[in-house]
Amino acid sequence: MQTSATRRVLVAKPRGYCAGVDRAVQAVERALEQYGAPIYVRKQIVHNTHVVKTLEERGAVFVEETEEVPEGAIVVFSAHGVSPAVHEEAASRSLRTIDATCPLVTKVHNEAKRFAAKDYDILLIGHEGHEEVEGTAGEAPEHIQLVDGLDGVDGVSVRDPEKVVWLSQTTLSVDETTETVARLRSRFPNLIDPPSDDICYATSNRQTAVKQIAAESDLVIVVGSANSSNSKRLVEVAKDYGAAASYLVDDASFVRDEWLEGVRTVGLTSGASVPEELVRGVLAKLADHGFTEVEEVESVQESMRFALPHELRKDLRAV
Repeated sequence: MQTSATRRVLVAKPRGYCAGVDRAVQAVERALEQYGAPIYVRKQIVHNTHVVKTLEERGAVFVEETEEVPEGAIVVFSAHGVSPAVHEEAASRSLRTIDATCPLVTKVHNEAKRFAAKDYDILLIGHEGHEEVEGTAGEAPEHIQLVDGLDGVDGVSVRDPEKVVWLSQTTLSVDETTETVARLRSRFPNLIDPPSDDICYATSNRQTAVKQIAAESDLVIVVGSANSSNSKRLVEVAKDYGAAASYLVDDASFVRDEWLEGVRTVGLTSGASVPEELVRGVLAKLADHGFTEVEEVESVQESMRFALPHELRKDLRAV
């Protein structure tokens, strides 16, 4: 039983690395082992500063655009996916590509191509400027228009209300996306759903897990980087489901002592691109402040795994 002096931590499960992130990070690690440094990576392989720094220390070179990669070199495309134009540019520079796009993002790309081929207007729900959105939109730019949350619904116009489908970025808030779709459907009653949910299992599961601990938590700490969409959504979901306060931290050094004043229960989780060692670091800091009772709260089990990119598997088999 919890006493008046007890300070506890409720740790959400599942948390941290998803299958797509694990696959992408492994792709860079195995490429470095197989081919040697440098291995170039277009954009951050995943949205986590610690992961990027660790890979840089091993010889990965992160660039913003393909044109920064020396001709003929090896380049890894990030988990967020790229447009056909990026593939074409890489081919024009004779680059050896390893496509670490998450298979669930690739699924959305394929949906976009299929509906565009049937001349549908495609309403892509997502955040403007996000790499995943740019990659998906690039598959059929003449058919896709971005809907950036509820505020973007009123500005949508379509050619034929009978031929409209929605797709989404994989890392959005499940609840907010449901609201956005409902508002779109109020304007376009015959709006078609994607064949399967575009929001990835890991994003959905991590949001479900944080909902379960939020109501019991005075404070929820989400470990994740500021450019991680799914991590930022966890902060929002925690507040929406009962946490008095919720903060995003890159690691334990970002946790401020004043957040813990008067707090008895801290909820703790991490975004889908966060290595578990960073969560352990936050737990250690909380223990230093008397939060010694730790309970893991599991909401759903995960067992998803993805194979390494085929370009890499082929060369690894040849060894």
